[in-house]
Amino acid sequence: MKRFLLSVLLVGAASAAHAQYFGLKGGVNAAVLDGEQIQASTKYNTSWHAGAFYNYNLVGPLSLRPEVQYSVQGSEFKSSDEDYTTQLYYLAVPVLLDLKLGPVHLQGGPQFGVLLQAEQKGTKVVRVNNGAPEYGSVQQQVTDQFKRQDFSLCAGAEVDLGRTFAVGGRFNAGLNDVADYRDIRSVNDARLKNRVIQGYLAIKFGGSR
Repeated sequence: MKRFLLSVLLVGAASAAHAQYFGLKGGVNAAVLDGEQIQASTKYNTSWHAGAFYNYNLVGPLSLRPEVQYSVQGSEFKSSDEDYTTQLYYLAVPVLLDLKLGPVHLQGGPQFGVLLQAEQKGTKVVRVNNGAPEYGSVQQQVTDQFKRQDFSLCAGAEVDLGRTFAVGGRFNAGLNDVADYRDIRSVNDARLKNRVIQGYLAIKFGGSR
């Protein structure tokens, strides 16, 4: 009986080891800042992301998949007074459950982000001359206008293309207001939340997949 249990444990450990692998991924972001009290129309801004991931088998077809990504997000804002793009540069850490159904992986879970930098580029009204607005180009750092932490929920799917490559898509929905106001907050202040659609190519190394 002891030998049988030891054999089962050894086989289970070997199977789990083979089901572990890591990889690199990168692709396109379509990102927007959505929310409440926004005084301009917002549009999705195209950017990119890149990172690495690790797959650890939990049981059967279910695995845990932590990732680390550098992700460029943000939004386009447009109104009668302004037309500019805000870009937010995040270090993002998704921690996902991965359910493997043949070549298809269904994935979902939380994501934790840390804002590294924020930039604003475009045109704004810089002065009013005899009642007529004058526009000027704007390119500035606006990191202090945003909170450093971002919390999201992720859901998506990935399809294996053989043993090494995979393609996938994912939607990230921000849970918290990322706008940061140094003065007393007003009821008219915008509440901004990240919304990101991702498409990517992944390369996998090691283990059995």
